[in-house]
Amino acid sequence: MSTLIATADRPARERFEFWRSSVSDMFVPLRTETSRPDRFEGRMRGCELGALKVAEVAATPHVVRRTGSLIARSDPGHYKLGVQLSGYCLLTQDGREAALVPGDFTIYDTTRPYTLAFDDSYRQLVLMVPRRLLHLPEEAIAGITATRISGRQGVGALLSPFLVQLARHLDDLDDQGGVRLGDNIVDLLVTLLAERLDVTAPTPDAARRALLIRVRAYIERHLDDPDLCPDSIAAAHFVSSRHLYKLFHEEGTTVSMWIKQRRLEHCRRDLRDPLQLNRPVSAIAARWGFVDAAHFSRLFKAAYGASPREYRVTITAE
Repeated sequence: MSTLIATADRPARERFEFWRSSVSDMFVPLRTETSRPDRFEGRMRGCELGALKVAEVAATPHVVRRTGSLIARSDPGHYKLGVQLSGYCLLTQDGREAALVPGDFTIYDTTRPYTLAFDDSYRQLVLMVPRRLLHLPEEAIAGITATRISGRQGVGALLSPFLVQLARHLDDLDDQGGVRLGDNIVDLLVTLLAERLDVTAPTPDAARRALLIRVRAYIERHLDDPDLCPDSIAAAHFVSSRHLYKLFHEEGTTVSMWIKQRRLEHCRRDLRDPLQLNRPVSAIAARWGFVDAAHFSRLFKAAYGASPREYRVTITAE
């Protein structure tokens, strides 16, 4: 169920101050400015999809700033994805500018200053994504913040219509479907960013990062294959197994450990999915490549402090 915030519900003299406070409450502490506060109008609809916070924002011209002092006051450590639905937006962060028209995306980081400028009435869908969910190198993402991602080509052409429709149906979402939908959005976003990072890899170090991202995306797509292994992954990317081991060693892990962690996380996600409450634990484990149920149970308990069945009972009781 979505939450509606609208300045039309307030006396004219209170509307802009109400909006400034509401925007900070909805997202992160922000400084909002407008040249005509007496004529300001704004409307937000927001909801949560699992760990994601999603809001459709519509308003008249204004500027939003995330400053260093506001970051020091409150920093939840999120990325924000802005999807332009109508009007025009100029985002500035890390010395770059992204000019968005309807259908375009950009990603920005709440842990560093940014500015959003809207010079006319607009609508935008904003997704707040916990950094931990993306499983992409933070320094690599820092290289593409405030860059325009087209909604008319590549993976963007798949994600853009999906999110446009999401904005239209925020009022129709329920808690059960929301968790699953949020997970799907994160999966698509990771694929989108991996594609973007691959395109913008001009230096040797960036090329290494791009290969790591492609490999991780490949692993993500093949987690359900019980035969997934370092040798098959290396062969699929035309590199030696030794090179692949080195790539992950520089990240402080191994290929096999990464596969195990990602499989466990997908199993944990399915165990908390309300739509899969009647699905046997062994079936969930097998879906993500764990063919030995007892071995899976031991790994899960070591990772999360409870057996899969105990974890499911705890989550459903909340």
